[in-house]
Amino acid sequence: MGYCHCQSCRHWSAGPINAFTLWNPEAVTIEKGAGNIATFNKTPGSARKWCKTCGGHVLTEHPGMGLTDVYAAILPDLRFEPGVHVHYQESVLPIRDGLDKFRDVPAEMGGSGERLSE
Repeated sequence: MGYCHCQSCRHWSAGPINAFTLWNPEAVTIEKGAGNIATFNKTPGSARKWCKTCGGHVLTEHPGMGLTDVYAAILPDLRFEPGVHVHYQESVLPIRDGLDKFRDVPAEMGGSGERLSE
């Protein structure tokens, strides 16, 4: 769990940051309304899913990372405990919370692993 500061996520979420939760794709199922889900490939590395009925953003599949981001805001019973900031070099809302801030993403997720200061 963490915060993404990239321009793509900021535009998609209509906010200065996007709160994410990452899951193995096999752990994610849409149990109601799956036929109403549409996909928008905003970037080659992301398949963004949204509801055609209400327009709500549901999740983003990141096949290159082998992960699915379910937006924290749509998981009402989830205790959101962020652990990291990613794409912090694109931040428009600096946050000083003591969490690691990565220029892109951690190395284990395919990024540079370069940390930035608060």
